[in-house]
Amino acid sequence: MADTTKTLENVKANILSAHKSTTLAEKVDFYNSWAENYDQDVALLEYRAPSLAANCVSSHFSGDRGAAVVLDVACGTGLVAKQMKKLGFGHFVGIDGSEAMLDSARESGLYQDLKQCMLGEGALHVQCGSFDVVVIVGALCKGHVPVGVVRELCKCTKPGGYVCMTTRRNQDNVEYKEALERELKQMEADGLWTCVEVSEVEDWERAVSEHEDGYVPGVVYLYKRLQL
Repeated sequence: MADTTKTLENVKANILSAHKSTTLAEKVDFYNSWAENYDQDVALLEYRAPSLAANCVSSHFSGDRGAAVVLDVACGTGLVAKQMKKLGFGHFVGIDGSEAMLDSARESGLYQDLKQCMLGEGALHVQCGSFDVVVIVGALCKGHVPVGVVRELCKCTKPGGYVCMTTRRNQDNVEYKEALERELKQMEADGLWTCVEVSEVEDWERAVSEHEDGYVPGVVYLYKRLQL
């Protein structure tokens, strides 16, 4: 049963404990243990990334939303799919490294297919070039998913399809964000996709690190895969 008595400080302490996880197995164990309380915890953090990403895709997508196939990478419990469902999207495939998170996503009833897959450990377990929209929210940050994963996201997308990505802009994530943006721009130079929108947001979520107060900023990137 989810803990309904948690405070913001409890949530901060829990997330900071995850930062001490150094191995992939430790990180997966953390997310497996967090799955039951994840939704209520990120609500306490006022985590806006899922709705911001969904709105970004929605503002540019002009096709048949009900028929569009969305790949939700690092889907967690299904927060992004929930937001996209409200905007008319109806077909979701989810990927996550945590079986417990996938169990929660399965209970949501939003996904037609769910797959366990460790990001950065080889190709994604999906068919290349088969998705109208690919989203990854919350996982592109220091200590989580390697920057090179964005090339796999592009491969999964249909020509003319969209890839929506998010990252934080706080002090702890500066180097990762710079490396990510170098890769995004290199892929554009390589003719793989074109940038549609970059949206910087100040109040992304409540800060959890010991040297930050208030809210941390974040950014949403939307790219369109070019016809090959």
